[in-house]
Amino acid sequence: MAFGRELQKERERRKIPLGMIAEHTKVPERHLLALEKEEFDALPGGVFSRGILRSYCRYIGLNEEEWLARLPVAAPLETEQGWMEFASSVQRSRVRTSPQMRMRWWGVLLMLAALGVLSWATWRFVVQTQVLRSSNAAVSR
Repeated sequence: MAFGRELQKERERRKIPLGMIAEHTKVPERHLLALEKEEFDALPGGVFSRGILRSYCRYIGLNEEEWLARLPVAAPLETEQGWMEFASSVQRSRVRTSPQMRMRWWGVLLMLAALGVLSWATWRFVVQTQVLRSSNAAVSR
């Protein structure tokens, strides 16, 4: 008997609707249905497919490890080409720093420097001048 059909039979034997498994495991019903129909291309792949199978088995009371060991036989193995496509997709989706963003950071840096100079000038000419006046007034008395 086929992998997916056997899973479906076990679920039906236990009288568990697919929707109930989806609700309790938080796995979309379409993925559970794809697992039962052996439409492995419709599954997210890799570790996610294994997690979906693990959740399915745990919920209906099947031995997870036994079914996970059978999954690679039923599902086509992911090729290196698949991983290369995934890596290139991730690289394309990464945010690159634009020249406009770099200019913003220079503006922030310039404003911080101006704030530092302004703070120093305030301390130097206002606070220090008042301290000198106070000390001169105390000496002259």
